[in-house]
Amino acid sequence: MNPTLLESWQDSLPTIKASKTLATDAGVLDERSFNTIEVDQLFEVSNHASTLAGQATLFRSLSQPLDNLEQIKAKQQAIEELQANPALKEQLEYLVHQAVPNEKNFYLLLFGEFLGSMGTARADYEIEGYGYLQYKRGIRFILDLVAEVQAIETPKSEYLKAIFDKIKTFAESRPYSLIEGPVYITENSIQCKEQRQGSFSPAIIFKPRIFKPVLISLFFGAIWAMAHFFPTDMFQVSVEAIPTASIFVVPLLLVYFPIVGGFDRDSCIIPLRNEFKKSPAVAETIDALGQLDELLSFIKFAEAFGGNKVLPELLEAPHHQINLEDARNPVLGKQNPDYVGNDFVLDEDKLVLVTGPNSGGKTAFCKTITQIQLLAQIGCYVPAKSARLTVADRIFYQAPDISHLDDGEGRFGTELKRTKDIFLASSPKSLVVLDELSEGTTFEEKMESSSNVLNGFYRKGNSTILITHNHHLVDHFVAQRIGLPRQVEFANDAPTYKLIEGISRVSHADRVAKKIGFSKEDIDNYLAGSQ
Repeated sequence: MNPTLLESWQDSLPTIKASKTLATDAGVLDERSFNTIEVDQLFEVSNHASTLAGQATLFRSLSQPLDNLEQIKAKQQAIEELQANPALKEQLEYLVHQAVPNEKNFYLLLFGEFLGSMGTARADYEIEGYGYLQYKRGIRFILDLVAEVQAIETPKSEYLKAIFDKIKTFAESRPYSLIEGPVYITENSIQCKEQRQGSFSPAIIFKPRIFKPVLISLFFGAIWAMAHFFPTDMFQVSVEAIPTASIFVVPLLLVYFPIVGGFDRDSCIIPLRNEFKKSPAVAETIDALGQLDELLSFIKFAEAFGGNKVLPELLEAPHHQINLEDARNPVLGKQNPDYVGNDFVLDEDKLVLVTGPNSGGKTAFCKTITQIQLLAQIGCYVPAKSARLTVADRIFYQAPDISHLDDGEGRFGTELKRTKDIFLASSPKSLVVLDELSEGTTFEEKMESSSNVLNGFYRKGNSTILITHNHHLVDHFVAQRIGLPRQVEFANDAPTYKLIEGISRVSHADRVAKKIGFSKEDIDNYLAGSQ
């Protein structure tokens, strides 16, 4: 189970990108694949959440996507209900809109740094004074959120009902009772109103304000008693008596403020915020707000994307399958009517071999597949005319990365270790993209090693997509009737960005060299000019 947002924030101030990917053999997406697929960019284009909790929830979903078919379908059904019920959607949008200005006040209450009575806040995480104002602002966020949910008719979809139930259940919890008040401070504990029922033990009622009527009454009662039992001129109401009386009254007030304010902060506000911060009920409520905002974000993403979008049809099958019509890259295709979509089918076949010249769109195409798979597994719309796919238990994308070279192993050994980790962690239900194989060795060894690796993945039964310039390797598998050969199309020496059948046997290296000004002619011209 994914940690709650509050759990991920325990050691630091709340941030949107606090969630981490899991280990290679533990989660759907590991850190290396997360970076290669460019999930950070995917988050930026898909993020239309308004609250910090909603944005953090979306980022957590992308970092730790679901691998449970029923859970993903439940999120899709919630989106469909919102689309079919504009009134409910409008109510949730209003709820989220109301939460935005107060949400940070609650996080500041939980995580802020108290400066004391004389400090002046210069940073967002600092709290001035004794914390009364911050406490009142912070708890208002929770009270309003619960009230808004209680006023909305319970949705029909299971996912939305579960979110509403979380918040309604929270209204029956001890933390909510403490937030609602009154709060009782006893010698040994802090108690809510339910705990005080039938109790006759002495307790102080916490009120988040410095002026306490009872204490003020006691203070002036003490002054009256002094005037009554020890009559002097200082207690006579006259202009002459004021300077004398101030000698006694002002010091008493200077003592009153730090004693009362310090007690409330240290014995009430700080213990209360620590309880809220560690409360599973509070954490579930924050997550519930984030989940509502995430669903609305999915809808806004679809509305803002432009072109075809669809909630994928999720299939059950013994091995990974994917069938896309007019699929576009979620990052590059947003608000880009000229982006070229592609069809892609991988049903009973388990291996696709993609060849083509440099800058032809091979990598962009494979990132399209993995990003769409990822969006599907968080319950989101995907940019395609139609999409049918199974849920992948692992999504891997291996690309050459010299920043991860292991000492003593070289490029070949380092990349082979990564391939081995992916192979051991994958299953027939996994989606694996391999961008070249066995780099850093001779052609003969590259052929043998790459063939062994691809045969291994093929026999394991997962969906494997290989990006390669090595058409000899593709010929080898096609001769065995293994794999689907695909190539990126070029017309008039320019890419069309369409994926078509066949094997490309050219790299267009000279075209790329000319484009960047480092062809043979460029080198010759440079050398001739330097003489």
